[in-house]
Amino acid sequence: MGKVLVFVEHVEGHLRTSALPAITFGREAAKQQGGALALLLMGKGVQAAADEAAKLGHDVLAVDDAGLEHYLAETYAPIVARVAKEQGATLVAATATALGKDLLPRAAALLDAGMASDVTAIVGAKKFARPMQAGNVIAQVEVTTDVVVASVRQTAFPPAQAEGAPGTVTVLAAGNLDARGAAFVSVQTTKSERPELTDAKIVVSGGRGMKEGANFKILEELADLLGGAMGASRAACDAGMVPNDLQVGQTGKVVAPNLYIAVAISGAIQHLAGMKGSKVIVAVNKDPEAPIFQVADYGLVSTWEKALPELIAEVKKLQAAQR
Repeated sequence: MGKVLVFVEHVEGHLRTSALPAITFGREAAKQQGGALALLLMGKGVQAAADEAAKLGHDVLAVDDAGLEHYLAETYAPIVARVAKEQGATLVAATATALGKDLLPRAAALLDAGMASDVTAIVGAKKFARPMQAGNVIAQVEVTTDVVVASVRQTAFPPAQAEGAPGTVTVLAAGNLDARGAAFVSVQTTKSERPELTDAKIVVSGGRGMKEGANFKILEELADLLGGAMGASRAACDAGMVPNDLQVGQTGKVVAPNLYIAVAISGAIQHLAGMKGSKVIVAVNKDPEAPIFQVADYGLVSTWEKALPELIAEVKKLQAAQR
């Protein structure tokens, strides 16, 4: 029997939506290993988020310290490794977000553990499926170390829902926080009323065919009407049209919303790897041979200059009729 420990991200007293699929993964892994699942939360003032996590039906380990207010791998990774050892965990996991991808390899090194990254399915107690070659190949990898570390692709597992009786919250001491010379300086964020790209149920993305950054305003209007998030292809980001944090794709963010609208995106394999798990894909492109149409549920061969104003007008009509 082995214990599964899942690191859970949170923000402003609530669990991040992106953390919930990792909990689902943890449940499946615990069944495979015949053990229990525990959730690990860290930061400053984590009680509210820890209580929310406990309602999902699992025991929660909360490490609350002012020195953990801002994430640093140098302070977080040793605590993850220490708690894993104290709990006798044989599997440590988290969602493959930017933070998870930074944290888990360091924790794996401290645990002398093998790691499977971007896991999309559990094949056995220590065997997992993960995409390779931009998603064209699904490999099965087996980790042979006593402790296994795994990052979980958010779109591959459904968000965890509450099940069973609430768990208990145990507060653990942070111990000596040695950042090894690293220090938090500042964080620069773009304030937006739109949902986070990886959490959004609707995503509107634009590509290099939008020609210039100013033209993304029409995509913003559509996204705001639909209550969705903005995304972009790597080509558009590399061209400086939009910030890099909007990039969807193999080297950007992986999303799987209920609705993904791709405008002026050709559909290079690297982009498809980041969005082809979307429930419904709508593509607008003037090139009828664009690869994006191969994965689209609905495709419109048209220029964005013609299609988007018409689409926005129809959305406004429908919303007006529903009021």
